[in-house]
Amino acid sequence: MAKSKIQENPDVMVGGTPGAKKASVKKQLSGRQKAAIFLVTLGSEIASEIFKHLREDEIEALTFEIARLESVDSDMREAVLQEFQELMMAQNFITSGGIDYARELLEKSLGSQKAVDIINRLTSSLQVRPFDFIRRTDPTHLLNFIQQEHPQTIALILAYLEPNKASIILSSLPHDKQSDVAKRIATMDRTSPEVLREVERVLEKKLSTLSSEDYTAAGGVEAIVEILNLVDRSTEKTIIESLEEEDPELAEDIKKRMFVFEDIVLLDDRAIQKVLREVDTQELSKALKAVDSEVQDKIFRNMSKRAAQLLKEDMEYMGPIRLKDVEEAQQKIVSIIRKLEEQGEIVVARSGEDEMVV
Repeated sequence: MAKSKIQENPDVMVGGTPGAKKASVKKQLSGRQKAAIFLVTLGSEIASEIFKHLREDEIEALTFEIARLESVDSDMREAVLQEFQELMMAQNFITSGGIDYARELLEKSLGSQKAVDIINRLTSSLQVRPFDFIRRTDPTHLLNFIQQEHPQTIALILAYLEPNKASIILSSLPHDKQSDVAKRIATMDRTSPEVLREVERVLEKKLSTLSSEDYTAAGGVEAIVEILNLVDRSTEKTIIESLEEEDPELAEDIKKRMFVFEDIVLLDDRAIQKVLREVDTQELSKALKAVDSEVQDKIFRNMSKRAAQLLKEDMEYMGPIRLKDVEEAQQKIVSIIRKLEEQGEIVVARSGEDEMVV
């Protein structure tokens, strides 16, 4: 007697409740079979784009599995898509806050047992970023914990932190350490797993996971530029000036990739007009108090005569203000410029660049 389709393919489940059927699908299908079903569900156009990022042997294996699929019923497809969604959601939680954070959120939304199951499946193959266990630590507390460490150790930790947290810590370090740490981040290349584990060990009880055995890249000029773009203006100037004395070539390289308030003269008129629409007039008055006439003239030329006259009067009647207030106002405007650049609204030519925009 000929075998039925169910006998030929025991992975296909029939009968029972929808929930039980989905659970059976998840348990009985291999990871490769699930991947094949997922790709078929996405369609050939999207699947072909995914194939571009896979190795030859992976493409060959998945192609073989796809060829073996005769049909994919709706329960099977839904179960695979649901599992994919859960894994992606968990991975996003891990990326934004670490494993403990992901487990906490998953437990609230999916229940304890399911959260543990998803985390276990992910962490069996997940390469956790070094110092993942301190990502949710308050920067002030972390500063107290690491500020007495060697500058190279501090640089290594900051290179793996999010730039906004790293900038807070860098700003709070003693001035004589700031430029040293900044230089070490900028010149850092690759760090061996042994060194990473040793530094993590020094952080004692906060250790949660070991780093990957692969050498991990962190630091570099781009890393310190991203951090310096977020620190306060005073800290930024102190570090740059110190680097100019210690390593002029490195300082110049960093400056070329940064945008400071005075670089507003590099923007074209259309870009400046877009920026001015986003800027508070009071903040602009403060920001222009301590800049040279070239910067002021560039701003005034991109305003109506009436608006420029009112701005000049505001600056005049404002009287003396603290340098800190001027720098804070400038930093707010620089943040607006960077935001518009990220959104593609304006083009910013960095100092020293000679690019043609078409």
